Parts: sequence; structure tokens; C-alpha cells
Amino acid sequence: MTILVAGGTGLAGSAIVRELERVNKKVIGISSKDVDLLDRTKTFSFIKDLKPTLIIDAAAKVGGVGSNNAYPVEFLSQNLQIQSNLMDAAHEAKVEKFVFLGSSCIYPRNCAQPIKEDYLLTGELEQTNSAYAVAKIAGIELIKSYRKEYGHTWISVMPTNLYGPNDNFDLENSHVLPALIRKFVEAKRNNSPEVVLWGSGTPLREFLHADDLAKAILICVEKYDDSQQINIGSGDEISIKDLGQKIANLTGFTGKVVWDANRPDGTPRKVLDSTKINKLGWKRAITLDQGIASTVKWYQENK
Repeated sequence: MTILVAGGTGLAGSAIVRELERVNKKVIGISSKDVDLLDRTKTFSFIKDLKPTLIIDAAAKVGGVGSNNAYPVEFLSQNLQIQSNLMDAAHEAKVEKFVFLGSSCIYPRNCAQPIKEDYLLTGELEQTNSAYAVAKIAGIELIKSYRKEYGHTWISVMPTNLYGPNDNFDLENSHVLPALIRKFVEAKRNNSPEVVLWGSGTPLREFLHADDLAKAILICVEKYDDSQQINIGSGDEISIKDLGQKIANLTGFTGKVVWDANRPDGTPRKVLDSTKINKLGWKRAITLDQGIASTVKWYQENK
């Protein structure tokens, strides 16, 4: 049984590869350096030759609120191409199982909290990342369609905001938590008197370590078989302001924190209802303090 992890060097993909190796599964993780998933012909050829039993699709063009807002065409077009090329190639190669990774941004901007799977398509999306969200919603629909038309046991999983080793720490296009880690680590290193952070600090977010996600996905592969997407969240939420203070404390930064209100906040609150995955026997094992501390250490040693 060969398992293919597309996007295997990224944040989620690398964690999934590590977990599969830990439980002694035969796994191959690929990145764009191995095969260009935007190239339909090359994707079909690669999947046909490899003949995997399971594909876990963690490949995507991703970024924070700033880059999503600035480059909607790329986020919509490239993600549609990547996921459809992989699914269509998997179907042609008769791949038994397929796991599609989405994002919690698929849900309406102002829906009730915590967010249940049923809330999908019940309201307007957050406009700063609506293009990315629509691409992920299309991926869920394609999974449903393959199940309906061909009887495939393929599934979609929707993780909350992820963080951990191999994250993107670029200040212009990363997500909030890795961006904060970089800012405070560098401010501490350079003895900077202040750190400027985006927005008002008031939005509430939920964060999950990528290693916890990897364990959840393996459980879903074994126990979940439904056309509806399944949420994977930690159940803990924190304001961006409190998150910034937590990371400042963990990095030893004691200077001033300044909030730039000209930068976007994004969705005001976003926490998932993870009842379904919890009933399958999974819950997050890594606390936010533990996860941030280990990620700070990883960033200091590797970046």
C-alpha cells in the first residue's frame, strides 16, 4: 500500500508524512519540485505510474489575509487546477481513497459559532479570502460528485488555522501565527523597542498544531466515510491581541506592541465545532503554549 502526500514538504503535508512514517506506512511526499500539479498531463502520468492506494491532497497555493486579498486570481485559479488535476488523475488510475484538505475559511463570515459542518453555503464569505474559499468549496463539491457518480470512498477534511514546523514565515504572505513568531523573534534578537502588528487585535481565532492534524487525518482515513466535510479544530480560541502577547512572552520580547488599524482584520471570529472528529476518538494533544514554544524553537534553529 503506497500513500501519496501531495504538498509533502509544506506545513500540513510534512506533518502527515512524519506521522505516516511513524506508524510504518509506505509514504511518498511530493512537492512542485517533483511534479507540477498545475500541469494536467504530467499529473496524470505521475499518478498512473505510481499507482498509490491513497492520496492525501495537502497541495495548495496558500497565504495570509494580505496575499489572499491582493492575488485572488492566483488563489482561485491555481487551487482549482491543482485539486481537479489530482482528483481526475486519481479517478483514472483507480485510486481507492482520496483525502482532500480544505480550510475553515470556507464557512460564512458571520455564521454562528462554533461552526458546524452544516453551516457551509449559508451566508456570504469573508471578502479578503473569498477566492481561496470558493476554490476549496469547489474541491468539496468535486469529492461529493465523485462519490455520487462513481461510488468512491473519498472524503474532505476541514482543518482550522494550522501552525508548526515547515510553516511559511514570510511577513507579507504568511498566516498570522508564524508572522507573529518571526516578528517577535527578530525584535528580541535586534533589541527593537516595538513590534507593529496588523489590524485591531480583536478577532478571535482557533489554532491547531500540524502534528495533531496529521493524527486526525489518519483516523479519518480509517473511520470516516461521508460526503460531508469533517471539521478538525482544537476547540480553543484566543484573540489576536492575546496571541501576540503570548508569543511576546514566549520569545522574551518586552518592548511595545503597536497595532496598525490600516491592515485588515479578516473574519471577526472563527472557531470550529469538531464534535464529529472527537466522536471518532481524536482530540488535540498539543496545547497552544506547547506548540508555540516548539515552533519558536524550530524557527530559531532553522530560519
